[in-house]
Amino acid sequence: MSTSQTRSRVLAIDIGSSSARAALFDETGQIVAGTLRRVTYRLETGPDGRAELDAGTLAERIENLLDAVHQAAGSPVQAVGISCFWHSLVGLDRQGCPVTRVSMWADTRARAAALELRARVDAADHHRRTGAYLHPSYPIARFAWLVERLPELRTTVACWCAFPDYLFVRWTGSYRTSVSMASGSGLFDTWRLDWDEESCAAVGLDPHRLPVIDDADGRLVPAYAARWPRFADAVWYPAWGDGACSNVGSGAVGQDRATIMIGTSSAIRTLWRGEPLVVPWGLWLYRLDRELVLAGGALSEGGDLIDWIRQRFVLSPEPALWERVQTLEPGSTGLLWLPTIAGERSPGWPVDASAALVGLRLSHDGVAVLRAALEAVACRIAEVVDLLLEIRPGIEVFIGSGNALLGIPGWAQIVADATGRSLLLAPDPEASLRGAALVASARLTGRPLEHLARSDVAQWTCIMPNETATQVLRRQQEAIRTLHVALAQLNVVLRKE
Repeated sequence: MSTSQTRSRVLAIDIGSSSARAALFDETGQIVAGTLRRVTYRLETGPDGRAELDAGTLAERIENLLDAVHQAAGSPVQAVGISCFWHSLVGLDRQGCPVTRVSMWADTRARAAALELRARVDAADHHRRTGAYLHPSYPIARFAWLVERLPELRTTVACWCAFPDYLFVRWTGSYRTSVSMASGSGLFDTWRLDWDEESCAAVGLDPHRLPVIDDADGRLVPAYAARWPRFADAVWYPAWGDGACSNVGSGAVGQDRATIMIGTSSAIRTLWRGEPLVVPWGLWLYRLDRELVLAGGALSEGGDLIDWIRQRFVLSPEPALWERVQTLEPGSTGLLWLPTIAGERSPGWPVDASAALVGLRLSHDGVAVLRAALEAVACRIAEVVDLLLEIRPGIEVFIGSGNALLGIPGWAQIVADATGRSLLLAPDPEASLRGAALVASARLTGRPLEHLARSDVAQWTCIMPNETATQVLRRQQEAIRTLHVALAQLNVVLRKE
């Protein structure tokens, strides 16, 4: 490999809720052959709504992953880019060691804390400033819940941060976070690009106990430089949110493009260079950095709902299952899912949502239940797409990504039918990983990210909507809204009893 090729190589790391991946990339955003490695782990959940990870254990798993990539690297890299899940929270002591477990976006134990915040804080004004919500999925609510339950944390925790910020402390010795990671906390003013004083005051959090917001690179501390000599001279950037990286890696950069992603959960996002805007209730507004803004919505349901149904109904193995699912016509099952089995984020953002399945008869089987779930998630995605087009009517290209969307036969067609929009399928299954590599390359070279990331989509697989199916699923979307309202009213009655 030539010197110029060696200098252009980037190490990218993508840390997800259930697995992490790492690989080397060249200057064109292509994986260097033989360097991709993966490690899996399990989110720790409980009947009370707990969804956590152990910070130290996860850090060790990721470091072992980097050991494997380092062994395959062969020669040095020049930069390291990290993509990581948004909305996590962990408390560190003065030595940078975890005092708490990593609380994840799926943790719903802060329901009461979120309701209490909404009772005394103007939720709409908070949303306007931060682009986030007073909701259990955000660190602002989970911090309030944690310190109410364990008041001693107010003194034992020196720094409250996201999980990748803990890695940055561990690897570089610097208590810093990126604009991107801060923007997903519910504690960040996306207009002033600093911690939001009103939000911090609302939960009694001293902003000095949060990391410094600084996108500048760092260097490995001596112990890790010795462990990974081929990464020792590289610049290490604070982590960026995986949603923003996914847009970059999918080629969805610019006001005319958006992504529809279905993995464990689902998201609809558009990324552009320019000023932020006030988004309507239902959508959020985050950032990739000081210049690139990300707007969209996130559903708590996606591939997790499909996995849950397959396990509970003991459905036949692939591919026979998907062949049976695809034989069913849109809306033909007579079943209606409100698919918020993991709670609800977009579009309503209630703090205590549950799921419902109506229309069951003795004639129904697990295949019908599964088909109805695929349609329900697609209908909910369509509702968020409609909201996004209200603020970004210039979006012309929708790019489909995510392991569930691309891996479940027929789901992309259902999504195209529900939205009434053509869907281009991203060819790279590792969009967030590739995105981290491209963002790092742009920082390193000074080249505009758009020049590196905007893919020529002309040859990509295009899924066209069926007009008749769109009409059916639009009616189903309205029925799901009606079910949503009815279930909310029923829950109010049940809470009173």
